[in-house]
Amino acid sequence: MEIFTIPLGFDNAYLIRERQGALLIDAGVPGQAKTFRKALDEAGVLPTEVKLIVITHGHWDHIGSARDIKEMTGAPLAMHGAERSWLETGKPPLPPGVTAWGKIFRVILLAATPLIRIVPAEVDIVLGEGYFSLVPYGIPGRVIHTPGHSPGSVSVLLDNGDAFVGDLAMNRFPLGIKPGLPIFADDLGLVRRSWGLLLDRGARTIYPAHGKPFAADILGGASS
Repeated sequence: MEIFTIPLGFDNAYLIRERQGALLIDAGVPGQAKTFRKALDEAGVLPTEVKLIVITHGHWDHIGSARDIKEMTGAPLAMHGAERSWLETGKPPLPPGVTAWGKIFRVILLAATPLIRIVPAEVDIVLGEGYFSLVPYGIPGRVIHTPGHSPGSVSVLLDNGDAFVGDLAMNRFPLGIKPGLPIFADDLGLVRRSWGLLLDRGARTIYPAHGKPFAADILGGASS
């Protein structure tokens, strides 16, 4: 199994390739289709190898290029039902800040929001409250509902303990410097419970959308 980190603007998308195909996690900010195609070429991956696109949640920097990447690869889009309309209307909300810096940074983002245009895309696979197996797509793992940052946030947990958590944690400036809980969240209590769920299910290495991978036990106490 190969894991490729693909920066798509403000955050990372992740491409997981196995012999039977590839899985893309998140679709970055708007206008990143050419960047994505270049990353595929450099990795030696054909667009048609991508069998599924999982969106961890529906905020603008994770769905911005979803329509273009879907058309390029022909892969279905999977997203939790609680946020399906955010992508299908192209009108995602901004989450509230839960730290002092989060509240300040949200004001900055609100000022920029009118300049951000999301091209709507149809969600093909609507995720729910349980687990969604990735085995039919050639990936040994599953999608788990991990709400808190947003109501429909999900994480991809592989059988080897690699966990791709979207914005359940972050460690990239200006959102954070070291691994920590998000500065934006709908419900910080749910964030902590979702962390506990991932740890209980065997998460070992965390791949955040904003930052570099880190050991899950660094935030082991965050679930309490």
